[in-house]
Amino acid sequence: MGYYNNQKGSSSPLRLFFVALISAIIGGLLVLALSPALSRSGILPQPSAQGPVLSEETGPENSISVHTNITSAVQKVRSAVVGVVNLQKSGNSFDQKPVEQGTGSGVIFKKEGDKALVVTNHHVVAGADQVSVVIPGKDQGKEVNAKVIGEDEPTDLAVLEMPSKYVKSVAKFGNSDNLKAGEPAIAIGNPLGLEFSQSVTAGVISSPHRQIQVSETMVMDAIQTDAAINPGNSGGALINSAGQVIGINSLKIAEQGVEGLGFAIPVNDAKPTINDLIQYGEVKRPFLGIQLRDLDTITANDRHQLNLPDSVQNGVVVIKVTGGSSADQAKLKRLDVITELDGKPIKNGSALRSYLWKDKNVGDTMTITYYRDGKKQTTKVKLQAAS
Repeated sequence: MGYYNNQKGSSSPLRLFFVALISAIIGGLLVLALSPALSRSGILPQPSAQGPVLSEETGPENSISVHTNITSAVQKVRSAVVGVVNLQKSGNSFDQKPVEQGTGSGVIFKKEGDKALVVTNHHVVAGADQVSVVIPGKDQGKEVNAKVIGEDEPTDLAVLEMPSKYVKSVAKFGNSDNLKAGEPAIAIGNPLGLEFSQSVTAGVISSPHRQIQVSETMVMDAIQTDAAINPGNSGGALINSAGQVIGINSLKIAEQGVEGLGFAIPVNDAKPTINDLIQYGEVKRPFLGIQLRDLDTITANDRHQLNLPDSVQNGVVVIKVTGGSSADQAKLKRLDVITELDGKPIKNGSALRSYLWKDKNVGDTMTITYYRDGKKQTTKVKLQAAS
């Protein structure tokens, strides 16, 4: 019996595979052997001897020059922001050398002759037996003695005098009346002490005018910002993107769970106080000469005694009039209810003080609208200086 081979058809693909494989190997070897000649002729691109190179913009060995409005603004002001050290006697009868009680910040705003002026917060220098200014930049860490030429607790401002030979630049004041919510705000100061000298934080103006109750009888009109302001930033600069000082950093809300609530004294409010401190060593304020109580804090029974119309909800009640004062000369009496000054509604005692201190000067004449036994009346008063 003969033998029948049925593998002819199935072996054809296998043969083709081996032919293709051998051809590919031979082709690869030919290309490898001929590639130098092909590269020299320009048919193939020249290989790089150095391997891949990072671009200049991203290379770790290259620095990138970053220039923004914020960096430009900081460069203009930073060298004018100094540290302020409050030194007080220790109380040790054997060692009367003043010791550091606290630190803050200050802003150099004027240089004239051999002296320069620095604005800071009253609470930074309060109770100091000696004040030092810490110089930034090249002389960083160098302390020079400074003199307090005036301080004012109600506005939380103080002005210092220091030698001008250490001053490299002077900050320029901007216009805080033109601020808008959302515009950039940059804080420069020394948070948590001189170790973090001239720290820069940035954010926005959260509110250009925010009234903050700083004591039982005093409300501060402040700039609210979310730029980080911490203890030690007090007295430092809040600047705009043009590098102008728009506020003097003053305080922050430091409660658990609260972030981004920092406040600065508007520079337009600070200027009159600064000028008085330079000229007089104190602030010359108009003095009305009354003790008062906010109308919205009295009881219903006390209100009944005033016989006020129901429409009168805001104002201040005169509790006492100082003899010989402006109010006394204007014939104001106890239990009069003041509702307007120069035709402008007065909500409470803080608003009355704010109007007197910000809008009026000693010697000005002011019209007072008030209720006496339920009847609306007006009187004029010439404002005297506080004694």
